Amino acid sequence: MENKDSMSVSVHMKSFSQRQSIIKTVHNELQYLKDLWLYRELFYFLAWRDVKVRYKQTVLGAVWAVIQPFMTMVVFTIFFGRLAKIPSDGVPYPIFAYTALVPWTFFANSLAQCSNSLVNEANLITKVYFPRFVIPFSAVMSSVIDFAIAFLILIGMMLYYRMIPTANIIWLPFLFGLTLMVSLGVGFWLSVLNVEFRDVHYAVPFLIQLWMFMTPIAYSSSLIPQPWRTIYGLNPMVGVIEGFRWALLGTDAARIPTLVVSSAVSLVLFVTGAIYFRRMEKTFADIL
Repeated sequence: MENKDSMSVSVHMKSFSQRQSIIKTVHNELQYLKDLWLYRELFYFLAWRDVKVRYKQTVLGAVWAVIQPFMTMVVFTIFFGRLAKIPSDGVPYPIFAYTALVPWTFFANSLAQCSNSLVNEANLITKVYFPRFVIPFSAVMSSVIDFAIAFLILIGMMLYYRMIPTANIIWLPFLFGLTLMVSLGVGFWLSVLNVEFRDVHYAVPFLIQLWMFMTPIAYSSSLIPQPWRTIYGLNPMVGVIEGFRWALLGTDAARIPTLVVSSAVSLVLFVTGAIYFRRMEKTFADIL
């Protein structure tokens, strides 16, 4: 009788083990990079799916990409530009604020989506193997279209105010790359922490709101005296925002020490975030 029960348990265990999904983890970094390239179509699919889902069954569609920064610019212009009369480095306040809001909105949306990306893709993560880096990357890249639409409005505003970009505009791709680096770096940290502690999901909106007021969007960093302005550059978005204004509007608030500090912090966030993400990647399927 005992042998019969033992055989029955053995059969059940064998049947269960056959139904188990084995998700491999690649430890070789070179092979992992190759896998990222091999799974590039999944990256395109996830990014495009996020874009379509975002505007599905909406009346205004992609116009929402413009409404958020534009209406924020209107509010800032009324309260900070007209009532508080905050200086805007010699340029009209509306375009001063909107130039900052374009990269900021991209950063804020990327952060919100990236922090929830792993939890949202739990079904996919627990079923098949693919480089998990694909998920936060696609979450951030899905906001690029919104950035492009909002940037077109910025060009229109520059034409309206008859502002011609200076030669500094050649630095714009670098500044956008810096924005991507900050978004991914912070996004890596938050997405992993959100897998372990779901409180992160509720903390992110507050973090974004707090970060916005710590960033020179409604005001110029020229209001901050040295040496505090260089220390202020420890906020990586300071270099991004003032860099965009410097490249497009010709303002002089962007100082080289501040840009260097912001760039260094952005690189540190990206590298440490990627290392932490890679280290914790093997635990995602078990926790989710």
